[in-house]
Amino acid sequence: MEPLLALAGITVALVAAGAATARRPPAPVPGFDGYLARWGPLHGGYDPRGNRPLLVWLRLSYAVARPLAVRGVQADVLTLGGMVAALAVAVVAGAGGRWPVLAAWVLVASGLADTLDGCVAVLTDRASRWGYVLDSLVDRVADVIYLVALVVVGGSVPAAAGAGLALFLLEYLRARAGNAGVGEIEVVTLGERPTRVILCAVGLLLAGLYPDRAGGLATGGLAAVAAVGVVALVQLAVAVRRRLLG
Repeated sequence: MEPLLALAGITVALVAAGAATARRPPAPVPGFDGYLARWGPLHGGYDPRGNRPLLVWLRLSYAVARPLAVRGVQADVLTLGGMVAALAVAVVAGAGGRWPVLAAWVLVASGLADTLDGCVAVLTDRASRWGYVLDSLVDRVADVIYLVALVVVGGSVPAAAGAGLALFLLEYLRARAGNAGVGEIEVVTLGERPTRVILCAVGLLLAGLYPDRAGGLATGGLAAVAAVGVVALVQLAVAVRRRLLG
C-alpha cells in the first residue's frame, strides 16, 4: 500500500508541475502534414509516408499529443510521467494474484507515453538535445523496470539478466552507430522497443490470468525478450557494417 501511495503522491506532484510549467506554443500547432514535415528532418530526413505501420503509429501519436501541445504541456514532464508509469508496473505486479493483469495494461500505457513527449516537442517546435538524452535515459530505466516486474511475478533471474544484457548491447550498438553517422530510423530490427513492450506486457498478462503458472509464463516472456534482442543485435550489426563499409 505504501508504494502505491508514494506513486500517487508523485503523480499528483507531476500533474501540478505540468500545469505550473505549461506554456502555450508561440505558433499554432500544425496539422498532421505539418507534423510530418517537422518530424522528417529530426529523423535523418526519413519520409514515413512510405512506411504504413509507422505512419499509422505517428497518426495515433499525433491525435493524442495534439491537445497536450495546444495546452503547452512540456515534453520533459511527459517523459518523467512515463517513468512514473513504468515504476507503477513493478509496484502493481508485486501485489501478486491477478494484479499482473492490471500491470500489463499499465505497461502498455507506459510504452505509449514514450512517444507522446517527442510528438509534443515536435508539435510545439521545442525539440532539444537535452530532451532527446532524457528520453533515451528514461527508456532504458523503463526497460529494466519491465524486466524486474516479470521477475517479481516469478520470472527467472538468469533469463532477466540475459534479456537485459541483449537489450543493453542492442542499444549500445545503436548509439555507437549513430555517433558514426547511421541514423536510428535507417535500421529497423525485430527487437524494436514496441515489440519488447508487447512481449513484456503479454508475459505479465498471462502471469496474472494464470497465477498458478506465473513463474513459468513470466520466464517465457523474459526468454522471448532475450531472443528478439539477440536477433535484433545481429540484424543491427549486419546492417550497420553494410552501411558504414558500403
